[in-house]
Amino acid sequence: MPTDTFYITTPIYYVNDVPHIGNAYTTIACDVLARFHRLLGQDVLFATGTDEHAQKVLDVAQSLGKDARAYVDEMEPKFKQQWSALEIGFDDYIRTPEPRHVKVVQAIFQKLLEQDDIYLGSYEGWYCVSDETFFTPAEVTDERCPNPECRKPLTWVREENYFFRLSKYQDRLIEYMETHPGWLRPDYRANEVMAFAKSGLKDQSCSRINTGWGIPVPGNDSQVIYVWFDALINYLTVAGYLQDDEKFARWWPPSVQMMGKDIFVRFHCTLWPAMLMALGVELPDIFFGHGFWTIEGEKISKSKGNAIYPTELVTELAELSGCEKNVASDAVRYYLLRAVPFGTDGDFSRATLIQHFNSDLANDLGNLLNRTLSMLHKWFGGEIPPVSRKDDALAKLAEEATTQYVEALENVRFSHALEAVWSLVSAGNKYVEQSAPWALHREGKEQELADVLYNALETARIVTVLVAPFMPCASEKMWTQLGIPGSPAVQKLPESTQFGGLRSGAKAGSADPTFPRIDTKKRKPETGAAAGTSPKKKSDEAASANVISFEEFKKLDIRVARIVSAEKVQGADKLFHLSVDAGEGKLRSVVAGIAEFYDPAELAGKTVVLLANLAPAKIRGVESQGMLLAADTDGRAILLQPDAQAPPGARVR
Repeated sequence: MPTDTFYITTPIYYVNDVPHIGNAYTTIACDVLARFHRLLGQDVLFATGTDEHAQKVLDVAQSLGKDARAYVDEMEPKFKQQWSALEIGFDDYIRTPEPRHVKVVQAIFQKLLEQDDIYLGSYEGWYCVSDETFFTPAEVTDERCPNPECRKPLTWVREENYFFRLSKYQDRLIEYMETHPGWLRPDYRANEVMAFAKSGLKDQSCSRINTGWGIPVPGNDSQVIYVWFDALINYLTVAGYLQDDEKFARWWPPSVQMMGKDIFVRFHCTLWPAMLMALGVELPDIFFGHGFWTIEGEKISKSKGNAIYPTELVTELAELSGCEKNVASDAVRYYLLRAVPFGTDGDFSRATLIQHFNSDLANDLGNLLNRTLSMLHKWFGGEIPPVSRKDDALAKLAEEATTQYVEALENVRFSHALEAVWSLVSAGNKYVEQSAPWALHREGKEQELADVLYNALETARIVTVLVAPFMPCASEKMWTQLGIPGSPAVQKLPESTQFGGLRSGAKAGSADPTFPRIDTKKRKPETGAAAGTSPKKKSDEAASANVISFEEFKKLDIRVARIVSAEKVQGADKLFHLSVDAGEGKLRSVVAGIAEFYDPAELAGKTVVLLANLAPAKIRGVESQGMLLAADTDGRAILLQPDAQAPPGARVR
């Protein structure tokens, strides 16, 4: 595949309901990667769309007394409305009933039929309409869907179907996984796919009885092509397969195929690669299966009425803060990709969204840009001053942050990329505080003052480029405020983040905050405190109860340690078994509940802080000899680390 192109896909979404914030997560992630790769100078093809031939779509249409085609034509614009609210900039939007897609699906089915990769047989077994998935009797224990995210009643099906010879490609698929590390991500999901493949792949039914909805099997109108077989082919259709050879040669294979974890193992990482092998087509570069979002601790459920829709959330946040709707959209995008490491599950709450809005965006980013612009307008009439000395430390930090940011996004680590950017934001704010421009002005040190404001605003300019894929509208506004022509979206990395790009003499825009702080005191009080209880009294009592003496503190053996290796604890999604060097000449075994927040690979070699004299305990059959110290931030565990090099075993005083 040419290195100057980047082809990224979302799964195509069922149209039986409007997409909620959980569905939007995938699409936002793909949009950010698409924008990032444009910053790298690549041509990008970003595709999404709707999967309209599902049985459950037909069932919903019929329950509403509507023709299936009329129903999907009514629903499809609602998807584009939600994506528009989130500033999703797709390049191609495909619908499965489109003639271009129907033609490709039928041609592929016919080709595989002729080469005996598809055959006619009889199917008898369980079918989940909600997941549109066939399950073998061995996978079902209670007549309910074995997918833990579904668990709806199954239907027993007896019908004549066409079958795809999935079993034929089992060994090739296993060999491919073994010889292509990093093909399936995160790694622990790759392990799930390998286990599924080694358990024995069964031939997959690839047609259903024709009930009047679906793509007819060529030469047999009594059957329609199974919805998953139909839907997966959309990725080929978008790239021009069997329609435009030049286009297909340019864009295939996909660089990244993104999806939720529920459709990762069975469909995208086994059925789909086997179909491509049968067609003699190159496999995608990366499959990524991300985690799910819950809402305030509960699974997103239409029946519970807790689903949050992007249009509603953006409107709500804009009203709370007073910011523009497209800026509120950017804040939602930022929160979803910053709050948890991509790949793990996350819990959405309005309280933590507002906390991120106020802390990260209004305070940190707002201080760096808007406070500095206010001083610029006050003391230099809003004109970028000439600089006599660029700050070397900030320049070096900007270079390091850019390198870390690029590496993180190339490895689909969104929160890591944003952490790198915010390290630069923090450095810029610290620089302003330490330089004290207000004191320089008071003392009449005009050139030093000019240098400080220039360096702070130059840091803000670099940050604006880096946040552009995450916050496209806010970054445009920030770019204009800095008085820079053009757009941050068309800059090129890493050239555009080299220190010194801000032009002296340019007239800056207004210093109005891009993200106005939300006054949380005006929000409705949270429930939970007992009526009549004084918050101050409760706070005082809690503080008193938690006081310890210095003698008690001295009993704690807190020391620096280094993680040597990390692996998942079998049967426990949240636990890692760590081997830790605490400077004792032998490794300690520590069990830590951080698997939701870190990948095993990134932990190896990390310097951490260990409570070493905690009584040993058996956790899931694994002995734990101590506890890592971590900060609890918005429900996320962040490991504490020394801010300078310290050897394993160094005591914390």
